[in-house]
Amino acid sequence: MAKTKPVDDLTFPQNTGILRVLFGIGALGLIASFIGFFVDSKQFHFSYLTSFSYLASFSLASLFFVMLHHITRSSWGVTLRRIPETFSYQLFIVAIMFIPILFGMEYLYKWTNPEILATDYLAQHKEPYLNQPFFIIRQFIYFSVWSFLGYRLYKNSVKMDENADWGIETLQRKISAPGILLFSLTVAFASFDWLMSLDFHWFSTMFGVYYFAMSFQAFFAMLILLGLFLRGRGLLLNTITRVHIGDAGKLMFGFTVFYAYIAFSQFFLIYYANIPEETLWYYHRLEGNWSVISYSLIIVRFAAPFLLLLSKAAKSNFTLLGISSVIIVVIHFFEMHWIVMPTLHYHGFNMHWLDITTLLGLGGILLGFFFFQFQKHSMVPKNDPKFLESLNKH
Repeated sequence: MAKTKPVDDLTFPQNTGILRVLFGIGALGLIASFIGFFVDSKQFHFSYLTSFSYLASFSLASLFFVMLHHITRSSWGVTLRRIPETFSYQLFIVAIMFIPILFGMEYLYKWTNPEILATDYLAQHKEPYLNQPFFIIRQFIYFSVWSFLGYRLYKNSVKMDENADWGIETLQRKISAPGILLFSLTVAFASFDWLMSLDFHWFSTMFGVYYFAMSFQAFFAMLILLGLFLRGRGLLLNTITRVHIGDAGKLMFGFTVFYAYIAFSQFFLIYYANIPEETLWYYHRLEGNWSVISYSLIIVRFAAPFLLLLSKAAKSNFTLLGISSVIIVVIHFFEMHWIVMPTLHYHGFNMHWLDITTLLGLGGILLGFFFFQFQKHSMVPKNDPKFLESLNKH
């Protein structure tokens, strides 16, 4: 029989200090962003969309991870699962944060302009899909699906902490099986709506997979950083082990390759077809100093983490995993900026102070809520049927 390791204190220490700092940063960022709205409304909305799309990607990828975990009945990541469960639970807050985008559609989306609609054939052709009422209805559907799945899976999981009813695990799988299908469809169309429709002339059937690939790579980086953060505070040292962090590192490495494959495939197909409506999107991102960001993505988002984590030993090295994860989390924001901002600043890269304040505002609130919720329950699903198997993984 496998020897059981010592079990840690599974409750996150009540720490109002970290909450005050995060909510304080969030409040200051939102106040500064609110002032920026009156200074430059258009820039505010583009900066807000960039930060929103960046931060939402972590919660969405977390939801996918949780559902995939239940469907496949995986045991390796049970000790890590409460982190993505908590992130996916806060998708209802992400939904509330989307409201300013609805009120700023005329700043972001050219297809909302009646003059363009009256003169542009493609705008007229896509008008049955790209119109404000239908856009709003779609967002309501997306966030309803995500919020329900995130809420239900989280609540069932913490319920099992108090009541070791293993039938709840069966219920989780029954929710996750159709949920992952709905998730795949809604995330793909959400990426079309939020980001691809910024330039309604451009289209790529791969864009939904592209958004998913970059988000899931960044999710594993976030998961590793939070796992290392907990261990660095002396928490869960016997529960989240080098093996668990290493497994997350292997998946981050795998999705680094998958992201590069999808990103290159999208570019290559558009380059080879050479259709003006498609190539113009990449042309703007190779114009001026946007080209520096474009080439940096190849080096920083793919080559650097790929080479750092190529060896087996590197995937269990906390220092290399931490460096690679920080690189990915940071470059993920710059790639989101690279996707959104050329619609506004198509002659060259321009980092505006509103890009920072919106990121700090939304990010501070979401992280603050994460730790607020994380303190309420066990940091791991301690009564999960596969918890001991995960705990003794080596």
